[in-house]
Order: sequence, then structure tokens, then C-alpha cells
Amino acid sequence: MNKRVEETYNQLVNDYEHNVDIKSLFNTEYERPAMMNLLPSDLSNNKVLDAGCAAGWYTIQLVHLGADVTGTDLSPKMVDATRRRVGENAKVLCLDLGEKLPFENETFDWIISSLVLHYIKDWNSTFKEFRRILKPGGKLLFSVHHPFMDFKLSENGDYFSNEFIIDQWEREGKMIEVPFYRRPLQMILNDTLAHFSIEQLIEPQPTENFKMREPEKYERLMKNPHFMIVKGKKIENTWD
Repeated sequence: MNKRVEETYNQLVNDYEHNVDIKSLFNTEYERPAMMNLLPSDLSNNKVLDAGCAAGWYTIQLVHLGADVTGTDLSPKMVDATRRRVGENAKVLCLDLGEKLPFENETFDWIISSLVLHYIKDWNSTFKEFRRILKPGGKLLFSVHHPFMDFKLSENGDYFSNEFIIDQWEREGKMIEVPFYRRPLQMILNDTLAHFSIEQLIEPQPTENFKMREPEKYERLMKNPHFMIVKGKKIENTWD
């Protein structure tokens, strides 16, 4: 699975580096504003992990907020794209979030993960690692597909399963297979709560600019959420 995700995002690198920041309203006018609204306006003296940085949009935003940022991605080509964007302003590593992470205990104040965790089948180990590398009181902010949206792609019809899905994205004139895992809402929340206290759960709504540019899609999103955002705080107990 990890190899498939890596290959998919190697194919998507040009689109993410040159098009997504301008053309993808689901990013620019939907997920990103809602995520950024949950971050402090000043992250000076904070060490932040951008877990699954893609082409580095969040990485550079975090740098602009004053943070000491480390970005990671599974795709070597996405890592290269992020390095082109941030230069020497952040450290960028190629690694798998499903494996043990190469960071010391209590390294980071924040972990940000944008639309990444649904690519991991068993994310309990990922949450354990996130908790391990966060400082006491550290925060986790992540977004994933909304389970109500994902269930429409289900082939087995079992809402309560952790199901492997292959979606089809049209990008730059070609269709790309995008594999991921869908989960029921209770699994998303309970897996998070095993390691973090949840401070906020957000079902974002599109911006007014989205409405101006794509009114029909705006109306659909106002009635049918596509993403959800969780903000959590590290539970202070012993590591597993």
C-alpha cells in the first residue's frame, strides 16, 4: 500500500507544485482556511512537524508563522518539491508515517497533518509515535476525509469497516488511481482519543470566495461535508 501511495503522489507532484495552490478550491478555499484558523498567529519558539507535507504549502506557512519546521513526505518527488519551495528555511525528510519516526521523545510542540492519515491502514502506531515525539501539552492538528463522503465510494456497503478504496482523480488531462482507507466516524474519534484529548472537531465549510467561483459546488459542500478536522492535545501518560 505504501508503495502505491508513493507512486500516486510521485505522479501528482507537478499538479501539487504548480496548480493546487491556485486552482484547487477544495484546498485553497475549504480545507486550508479552516486548518489555519486553528493555529496560533505566532509560532515563534515552537518546533512543528508537518507530517505529510506534499509540495510544502503548510511547511512554508508554518515558517512564516515563526516556527522551526520539519516537513516529511512518503514521496521523494514531493520532498524535492517542498525543498524547492522552502529552501533552507525548513528541514524536509522522506519517511513513512506508518513506521517508527526518527525523532527523539518530546521533540515537537505541534504536529500538523493535512489530508494524510487516511492513507495509513493502521494509524494507531502513527498516533503512538505522534504522542511520543510531542512535548508535554503538545498539540496535534489533522484533517482527513469525512466518513460521510467516503462511504459513497464504498464497495462492501459496510459503513463500520476499515475499507480499502481506490478513487479516480482527473489531473492534468489524465486519470490517476488514488488508494486510501475509509473509516467510520467512531473509529476516527476513538483511535484519536486513545492517545490525545480532543479539543475541537471541525466540519469545515467553504469560504465566500469558493461561492463566488463555484456556486454549485459551494452549495453541495454546505450540505454535504467532504473533510473533517481534529485538534487534540497529548495525553500525559506512559508511552506504549
